Amino acid sequence: MKIGLYFGSFNPIHNGHLIIANHMVNYKLVDEIWLVVSPQNPFKQENQLLNANHRIELVKLAVEKTQKIKASNVEFNLPKPSYTIHTLTYLKEKYPQHEFFIVMGSDGFLNIDKWKNAQLIISDYNFFIYERPGFPVAERKDIRYLVVDAPQLLISSTHIREEIKKNHSIQFLVPDVVAESIQFNHYYSEKPAHNKTKQNN
Repeated sequence: MKIGLYFGSFNPIHNGHLIIANHMVNYKLVDEIWLVVSPQNPFKQENQLLNANHRIELVKLAVEKTQKIKASNVEFNLPKPSYTIHTLTYLKEKYPQHEFFIVMGSDGFLNIDKWKNAQLIISDYNFFIYERPGFPVAERKDIRYLVVDAPQLLISSTHIREEIKKNHSIQFLVPDVVAESIQFNHYYSEKPAHNKTKQNN
């Protein structure tokens, strides 16, 4: 089975992430997309992140009614910070029957040479790149990649967090069930979060 690995902090997950994931499976570029939630991205400050358990729960809520897009907490039990090479090595050993592909934006692709063991990743894996405005994909003959013409929403997790702090609605930016959970638990707001995430009946 071809598995697309879409790595991210998902802080929080939003409709832009899901549109790209859905495009990948709709056009059969991969059989499944795994949204790999990174507990601690080495390129981001940990104090800016919602608790990893809360973030994975929001991802699970977002994809609970889909069959080919799945939430993955594989990095939760791996060393931190979350280096892609560690995750790929673990998945390759645990699921030898699968072929893994890396799904990422063109902005992140520009920084790929800064990744830990970048050359090993480049030599062993194929990439699907969706182009972000302002970050054209430079030609790289040393990397096996395909530029995916996926529809995009010009929204970001940073923008969503800022809107929440302003007490603005995030309807249409995230799935309704995610917006409800964020509001119920006061995630990203000044109020303390509840101990339990809202469950759907």
